[in-house]
Amino acid sequence: MPRVRKGAARNQARKKLLKQARGYFGSNHKSPYRAQDAVIRAGVYAFRDRRARKRDMRKLWITRITAACKMRGTRYSLFMNGAKHAGLKLNRKMLSQIAIDDPKLFDQLVEIAVDASKATAKKSPAAVG
Repeated sequence: MPRVRKGAARNQARKKLLKQARGYFGSNHKSPYRAQDAVIRAGVYAFRDRRARKRDMRKLWITRITAACKMRGTRYSLFMNGAKHAGLKLNRKMLSQIAIDDPKLFDQLVEIAVDASKATAKKSPAAVG
């Protein structure tokens, strides 16, 4: 049986790899060996940072809600606790958008949440302050 060389398949694989490495600095977009390492490393960073972006966005929403609550004389923790007890089903992303786009509606939500928070504080014997 004759020896088979990987001519076409190897060229296609190399071409695909170098296409993925387009725009990389130095020999990382020219040398197949360096490009392979660079593409793998880029994939690892992309995977990690997709999760980091979710954390960053949640932090941003919480910061926005905190600022909006401070402007209305309450704290973020009291607002979120009251919102939970009042049965508000809005997530932090929506609450931050409402705080920016519709301040009057956010005022009403704060009122509802603070009232619910006070009502639960009265019920709970362990609540102090």
